[in-house]
Amino acid sequence: MTETSRQRVLVGLSRSAASQAALRWAAEEARLRGATLHVVWAWDPERSVAPYAPSHLPSRAEERAAARQSLTAAVRAVFGDPAPAGVVVELAEGVPERVIVDRSAGADLVVLGLSNPAWLVMPSAGPVIRACLEHAACAVVVVGATGRAPAPGDRPLADAAV
Repeated sequence: MTETSRQRVLVGLSRSAASQAALRWAAEEARLRGATLHVVWAWDPERSVAPYAPSHLPSRAEERAAARQSLTAAVRAVFGDPAPAGVVVELAEGVPERVIVDRSAGADLVVLGLSNPAWLVMPSAGPVIRACLEHAACAVVVVGATGRAPAPGDRPLADAAV
C-alpha cells in the first residue's frame, strides 16, 4: 500500500477520560486497518476564558503552551514517549467542531469520546460530536469512557424504555 493510498483514522482529543478511551480505540482501529492515526487537539483561544474571568488572564502564548502540554500528556499516557510510527499529532488553533470537521476531509474515520453514557442522545452530545455527526466527510465513531464503541444493535439509553 502506498503512502497516498494509506487510510487515515482521525481522533479528536480533549481532557476527558472518554477522549483517552477514544484515543486507545482509534489507535487499535488504525493498527488493524494499517492506517495512519491523526491525533488532533483543537485549541480555541476565544473560548478558553469566560468574559467574567479575573483580570489577570494568560497570554495567548501561555494558553498555546498549556494546550500543547495537555496534548503531549494525553498522547504520552496512551503511547509512552515517543509516539509510534504512523501517529501524527497536531495542535490546531480554531473552533474544535470546525477543526475536526475540516480535518475529516480525506479521513476514513473520525473517532470521538463522549463522557455521558447516553451516547447518542443528541442534547447530551457536545458541539463537536453533533457537528461531526452532521458534517464530517467520513464515518464517525463515538466511544464512551469505558472504551467501548456502540455495537450495531445498541440503542441510546433515552430509547431503552420505549
